[in-house]
Amino acid sequence: MKHSPEFRSKREEERAALKKTTGYKLWSVLFTLMYPFIAVFTFVFSCIVMFFSGISKALAYVLGKSHAEH
Repeated sequence: MKHSPEFRSKREEERAALKKTTGYKLWSVLFTLMYPFIAVFTFVFSCIVMFFSGISKALAYVLGKSHAEH
């Protein structure tokens, strides 16, 4: 809940002033537009890491079994 202006803290005033800047507005628009790409990249990269992790686990299992037999 917002306080009346005479009770606002200095930090709240600074935050409100920063939200009026061109840089803040530009960042908000760019982040909103880029978010789907960031999310898709994160998903794809996570899948790639899981794939190689699976290969690593399979190799460790196979090599561990063959090493234990000797």
